[in-house]
This record gives sequence, C-alpha cells and structure tokens, in this order.
Amino acid sequence: MLFQRPDHDTLYKALCDRDPSYTGQVYVAVQSTGIFCRLTCPARKPKSENCTFMDSVGACLEAGFRACKQCKPLGEEAQLDPGVADLLAALEADPDHRWSEANIIARGHDPSTISRAFKRVYGMTFLEMARMRRLSDGFTALKDGEQVISAQLEAGFESASGFREAFARMLGLSPGQFRGDELLKADWIDTPLGAMIAVCDQHVLHLLEFIDRKALPAELGRLLKSAKGGIGIGRTPVTDRVEEELNAFFAGQSAHFTTPLALHGSEFTREVWQALRDIPAGETRSYGELAKALGRPGSSRAVARANGANQIALIIPCHRVIGADGSLTGYGGGLWRKEKLIALERAYAQSAAE
Repeated sequence: MLFQRPDHDTLYKALCDRDPSYTGQVYVAVQSTGIFCRLTCPARKPKSENCTFMDSVGACLEAGFRACKQCKPLGEEAQLDPGVADLLAALEADPDHRWSEANIIARGHDPSTISRAFKRVYGMTFLEMARMRRLSDGFTALKDGEQVISAQLEAGFESASGFREAFARMLGLSPGQFRGDELLKADWIDTPLGAMIAVCDQHVLHLLEFIDRKALPAELGRLLKSAKGGIGIGRTPVTDRVEEELNAFFAGQSAHFTTPLALHGSEFTREVWQALRDIPAGETRSYGELAKALGRPGSSRAVARANGANQIALIIPCHRVIGADGSLTGYGGGLWRKEKLIALERAYAQSAAE
C-alpha cells in the first residue's frame, strides 16, 4: 500500500515522542532554524507552528533546509554508497565551494555514476544539492547582514555578453539576431535567492521571473509572439525602478511595490492576480479562500490555473498561496524559494503588529 502521511498533529506528537514509525517516510523541517531532522531527533523540540512535515530528504533540501548535525538525516542513505558519503562529507566541510564535474572527477568519482546515485537517494544530483546549499546559506547571510552569494555566477553568466547568449538561447535565437531597436528590453536583476529576468518597456513591467524557472522559455516565447516590437537586451527606467524595489524588499525595508505592470491575462486571471496582491505580506491563503474572496466559491481549480499563469513573480505574490491543510504547494521558482519568501515576509507582519 502507498504510504499516506498522517495529519500535522499526529506527526508533531510522533516528533515529541521520538517515534521511529515514520523513519525514512517523513522528515520535519523547522522554519525557525532552517534545519530538517528525522522525527527521532534527540534535539530540543521546536514549536508546532514552526514545523513543516515533508515526505523526503529531497523535498527538504529543495525547500532550502539544511540537514541536522545531531540526527544526520542524510547519514543512513549516504552510507549505502561510499561515493555519496564522500561528497556529502566534502560538501559539509566546505559548503561555499562551487562544485563542478571536474571537482567530482578529481575526487576519483565518475560524474554520471554520482549523478545517478544522488538522484536515486535524494531526487537531485550532487551539483544541484551543492547549489541549493550555497543559495540557502546566502539567504541566511542576508538576514544576518553579511555579504551574500553572487547570483550572477550561480546563474551561469557574469557579464552582459554572457547574459545576452543565455537569453538568446531561451528565445531560440542567436545573439546576433537582436536588432537593438526592440520595444521590450530584458536584463537580469540579482537577488539573494538567485538572478531574475525582468522584461520591460519604457512604461511597464511585462515579466519578472527567476532564471531557472522551467516555464521561463515558454513564457518568453508567448511574450515574444505578442510583442509587436520584439524583445531585445537592455534596460529601461522601469527596470531600474523594479530593481530598487526588490532590493528594498530583500533588505526588509518594504514589501510595497509600485512598479506599473502589464497584465497579460483574461479578465478572470487579472482578478485573481489582484486578489494575490491584496494578501498582506506575512499572510497566506488557500485556493479555496481566494475563490471565496472573489465571490466564486467552487472555482478553486480555475484560481489555481490563474495563479500558475503568473509571470511577474514576487510583485504578484503567488508564493503566498498554500494548501488547504497548511502545506506548501507547487511554486514555479522552487519550493525552497517559496519557504524563504514566506519566512522573510513574516518579519513584515511582525513589524506591522508592533
């Protein structure tokens, strides 16, 4: 039979009792510490409201949590494969290192074999795990006032020419096909959660997405078809404005965005997007709650589709939508980013309450 995860209260009791019944099937991610553990962890128990229960190590890592050093949730699986154990130990010793296939080979491992082994155990490759660890640590450093990672390098480009080539690939073009007189301009904006692409004209923002979003090439393709003047490389005053507001947001100064937006969607879709913007920072809603707020109870699926069609991340805060049971739901930018954004915005809610 397929394992059916119990409700939150049952799992929290199992955590407090250090019940081994769920070993290998459920892990607890603690929002207040950024750590994930086995339910049998001997560490002091967190408050229930700070706990999110997840089905796999990979889900915890994807959400940006780090493995507990006491209960070592990576440990048992890692010992089944010496190569996995070796690389995990190396990652723990130097989490800021920028790993490459050449580094894996230098440690005496075959990259393809290692990739399959990590995929089998954790649902992601070692290089993906290492990258998530750096991004997670960079976000923590931001909150502590320290220097954060360079999202440019994480994105695979560190110059205007590098971005030009990467962006051309996303559009299915060659860099030489950009004319220079396109009405829409694309540029990247660095954030502590990774680089984002902003597409703007002289007056409004058309698209804002993390560059590793899987749906981004398709979104850009649709925008290119609808853009009469094409999409090129460059900045407009709108790009500078949204970058300034994003910097203030991640610095904890303001969750209010005033950048004018071009909303490419049906009337209903735009209504959903406005409902998302009406959710205060630090609060969340379910699809059902959004449907009721729109006066359309029973339209949760349509609301979910409109939410997924959003191509202006953060400003239209689709990350504030969670499951009816309080669990995290899918997010195009990655569940680990969603977790970090919700945690960051709780600080705004606390400030407003004081």
